Amino acid sequence: MIRILLAEDDQAMRGYIGRALENAGYSVVAVGSGEEAMPHLNTEIFDLLLSDIVMPEMDGIELAQRCNELSPSTKVMFITGFAAVTLKANREAPHAKMLSKPFHLRDLVLEVERMFEDAVPLRM
Repeated sequence: MIRILLAEDDQAMRGYIGRALENAGYSVVAVGSGEEAMPHLNTEIFDLLLSDIVMPEMDGIELAQRCNELSPSTKVMFITGFAAVTLKANREAPHAKMLSKPFHLRDLVLEVERMFEDAVPLRM
């Protein structure tokens, strides 16, 4: 099963995204900040880091850089509602996928499925 670490500081958004991905057949660990994500990255293996870019303490770009150091095979997808932040993220993490807010949860799930076309989870 594909494992996703979701880092999103907005509690409601984190809940919606987490449930949508779990309903699509993914295993999701959801945290509210980059700082909360680090212990999971240090002890667990994830196939995807799905992170908001603008978060307090540690932003999503720094989190992705640390993730890449610990687990270079983990794919990264950013979600953000700020166009200027998108430009910075493209420079700092050019191989990461970007999804701009607002988005439909169905579109998010489709983007994740595209990232793992060879290992799409079975829908129940």
